[in-house]
Amino acid sequence: MAKILILNGPNLNLLGEREPHIYGHTTLVQVEERCKAVGKRLGLEVDFRQSNHEGQLVDWIHEARKTMAGIVFNPAAYSFTSMAILDALKASQLPIVEVHITNIHRREPMYHKSYVSLAATGVICGLGPFGYEAGLSFLAEHLRSQPAPL
Repeated sequence: MAKILILNGPNLNLLGEREPHIYGHTTLVQVEERCKAVGKRLGLEVDFRQSNHEGQLVDWIHEARKTMAGIVFNPAAYSFTSMAILDALKASQLPIVEVHITNIHRREPMYHKSYVSLAATGVICGLGPFGYEAGLSFLAEHLRSQPAPL
């Protein structure tokens, strides 16, 4: 069973509480429960993590290079600031789906350019928490379409 790392960046531990008029009322625990259920249905094992610390996220991405088949990542504010995360993602050589709960292109200009997008296989934004599920579905299909290793 392929393992997928779902990473969440800073302040996402407050999902459902922080600015619900922007991010909605779904909590990160609820997102995790949904992702694990969808992953199981798709034949994927889901490892779901959140950190407010850039270095921790980088370490987890480095670890994923050897242990995971892909990454679904909501980098939150680090999308727009972190070259370290960009470099770690590029070094991972894994399929990566960048997820944003809101449509970052309809927000203030500072949210329009994500460095993480430069490493992402695909980007999902504006679908709310369903974006995570869409990312998992893409990775399941992407992994099935890859040739078997020799």
